[in-house]
Amino acid sequence: MKKPVSVLVLIHTPDLQVLLLERAAHPGFWQSVTGSQEGEEPLIATALRETAEETGLAAKVEDLVDWRLANRYQIFPEWRHRYPPGVTENTEHVFSLMLPLAAPVAVAPAEHLGYRWLPWREAARAVFSWSNRDAILMLALGPQRR
Repeated sequence: MKKPVSVLVLIHTPDLQVLLLERAAHPGFWQSVTGSQEGEEPLIATALRETAEETGLAAKVEDLVDWRLANRYQIFPEWRHRYPPGVTENTEHVFSLMLPLAAPVAVAPAEHLGYRWLPWREAARAVFSWSNRDAILMLALGPQRR
């Protein structure tokens, strides 16, 4: 069973090209790196693990920015079977990772069909999740970038 605690990792360039991944289970649904915390692993470890699993990028702790932002949202009914009985909400913690330039990544075929780099405004319009959209819009404001 999955824990109802996850991470969202915005991967971007200094000029705000944002990496999006297309969900294998839902073609046409684009998102940033996401994934659930396993056991008692620290959230930063979850963000590093999910980034590596979903993109092949080997980031280090010092590469990530912890936004200290948590979003709470309803888990889609079709995915609730993955969680303990009665769990209907997830808490998502936001991180970002800045790369020097938009580069190819290796998506996890079981999870994603492909990827694309988009300018932040287009990326914000392309994602299906409100929390992902809002994080991309916040990214453009600047304080979370480094």
